Amino acid sequence: MIDILKRLLGNNDNGHKAGGLNNEHDLTVAICALFVEMGRIDETFTKKEMVAVIDILTEKYGLAREEIDALMAEADRELKESVDLWQFARVINDNFSNGRKEKLIERLWRIVYVDGKMDAHEHYLMNKLSNLLRLSHKQMIDAKLKVLHGDESADR
Repeated sequence: MIDILKRLLGNNDNGHKAGGLNNEHDLTVAICALFVEMGRIDETFTKKEMVAVIDILTEKYGLAREEIDALMAEADRELKESVDLWQFARVINDNFSNGRKEKLIERLWRIVYVDGKMDAHEHYLMNKLSNLLRLSHKQMIDAKLKVLHGDESADR
């Protein structure tokens, strides 16, 4: 399990505080919870959105499908028990640098635009998450433009 979490979190950088397994696990669940919430914000978690989330967790975090299924199930449980998204954003803010939060926002934009459009619910949630993650409007828009213009280096 520790190896799974290390792959999910990637290399430690200045923005990632050292923490125990519980801290890393909470961070993993928080990231996945934001992906799941973005996918279902319009009350329809489409197959394209599900595939986008799975692809991100596979390509960018190196998780196997069975690991992803377990992680998504736990994130879903946590979302159902939560009052709002602040608890997930707090965990991310405590562990990620601004640069890593920008990458996370880019990945969320990938989920938004998997169907080629953004609806009002997705727009609202992106603005809310940008604020919760303490990112500026410019950082959010820059991430959006990278995704819209297909900048492959944007998500590395």
